[in-house]
Amino acid sequence: MDDQGRGPGPRPEGGEDVSTDRRPPGPLPYEGVWRFTTPAVDASVPQARCAVRDLLARQGVPVTDDLGHGLLLIVSELVTNAVKHAALLSPTIAVEVAVGAEWVRIAVEDNHPYRPTALETDHARTGGRGLLLVREIAREAGGGCDVEHTASGGKVIWAVLPLYPVRVV
Repeated sequence: MDDQGRGPGPRPEGGEDVSTDRRPPGPLPYEGVWRFTTPAVDASVPQARCAVRDLLARQGVPVTDDLGHGLLLIVSELVTNAVKHAALLSPTIAVEVAVGAEWVRIAVEDNHPYRPTALETDHARTGGRGLLLVREIAREAGGGCDVEHTASGGKVIWAVLPLYPVRVV
């Protein structure tokens, strides 16, 4: 019997799938993955923010104001880091936005092999806390972030945030 992609398991009489999930079958209209490349120059930071903001609006992704501001701040920090620290070995960077039914993932990829770590707060320094800020925004929203090496020897830094607030009990 063909399970039509629903996996093995018992079926109700008549072969129909009875589910308490009210979500329509298939992906939601806003689900998908979008990727664009941009030069590793300062002007790319506001351009990437605008591109991500416009994409989320055009796709109808249900982001709250707080989530939207957090996502755009993450885009700014990750693209700024790539421009400041990777441009020498990576003249272009890639920005990816992936949206699922309940989450949004922002990733920035470059070809520089250095894997940064989030610095702790140092009040004597005026910079260097972008990844710490990204980590805290993601954590506070109930998401996460990480840095991974790519097959080409570069890295991708990503943050994922839930679309809906996480209830803390």
